[in-house]
Amino acid sequence: MFKEFFDALLEGKVLGIKCKDCNSYSILKSTCDNCGSKNVDKVELSNKGVITTFTTTYVAPAGYDKECPYVVAFVELEEGCWLVGRLDIDANLADEIGQDLIGKEVEIYGKEFPNEPYYPDKKRRVVPMFKLIS
Repeated sequence: MFKEFFDALLEGKVLGIKCKDCNSYSILKSTCDNCGSKNVDKVELSNKGVITTFTTTYVAPAGYDKECPYVVAFVELEEGCWLVGRLDIDANLADEIGQDLIGKEVEIYGKEFPNEPYYPDKKRRVVPMFKLIS
């Protein structure tokens, strides 16, 4: 599901699962985050959500130093599941806006970045991205 998830992101689609037992949604899992059931269907989720928290990264982990600074955000999708990715905004502007970014609506898509040694897919690196829409 990992490769399929990131391939779909490049097309602006977010894939996940819906639990047949409790009707919860999860991302990048084969079991339900809510109840642990394996009785799930693969579904396409909305590509919209809201920022719940964020941080600006000034000191990057190994392999990402040329990308700094960048903004990482947690987004809650309309279906209730969460996704971490990068906010498509200049880090200085994010710092200026500050806490007012929380609750802003975003659209989710994928973007290819240069690969690095620790990324699981050795052919390409796709990062979830969040574009402000409100």
